[in-house]
Amino acid sequence: MTKLNQIVAIEKGVKARAAREFADLQGSAQKDALLAGISRTYLPRDEEGDQLPPEGTKVQVRVEDVLTQLSGVLTRLFDVVATKDIANRAATADVTVDGVTLLRDVPVAYLLFLEKQLADLQAFLAKLPVLDPAEDWAWDPAAGVYRTPTTKTLRSRKVPKVLVKYEATEHHPAQTEVFTVDEPVGEWSTVKFSGALPADRRRQLVDRVVALAEAVKVAREAANQFEVTDQTVGRQVFDYLFAR
Repeated sequence: MTKLNQIVAIEKGVKARAAREFADLQGSAQKDALLAGISRTYLPRDEEGDQLPPEGTKVQVRVEDVLTQLSGVLTRLFDVVATKDIANRAATADVTVDGVTLLRDVPVAYLLFLEKQLADLQAFLAKLPVLDPAEDWAWDPAAGVYRTPTTKTLRSRKVPKVLVKYEATEHHPAQTEVFTVDEPVGEWSTVKFSGALPADRRRQLVDRVVALAEAVKVAREAANQFEVTDQTVGRQVFDYLFAR
């Protein structure tokens, strides 16, 4: 019997072919010159008049024929899509990670949704900010964030000093030079805080989403082994739509 993954494999080609032939038929049905025909015969007024051959063009496209061809094109498409969608309602699989079944009897459509969401989630988690590895961090339960140990740094200010190069004498004044020195006036106590994650925590989150994504892919492949029942709804649809 046909399996679901086989129907999925041919669906894209069937859709493309149907779209192409649909466009061709639509174009043919809209060309007035192909739909129109004419027949002309000439009859002279007397027997000695010119004898001219008949003229005419045949109708090249009949709308009813176009509808018949369109029915054939779309019937195959309708049948393939119906076969896939109806099978998708019954095709399910369990999602199991490390021997633990997280989800049971998950339909294919939801497994496809999960794959897309998990791919987006992996990209999101991979870009989460992590703590600066140059610092020592510890969890502060009171603040709900990570913090570093307290570091102390001196605060200083510049104090002018006078350097006497030469003492004053009876004949010359003293020679001096003003300069500044940094004198401690206080002490800064600094603690850094961060709401980022430790690098190993981010790695743990990414590893989990990767493991789940792989499990979802395995489940989808298992569900796609479901044996389908070929549907023939297209003929019923077009027998109704195009009935005379």
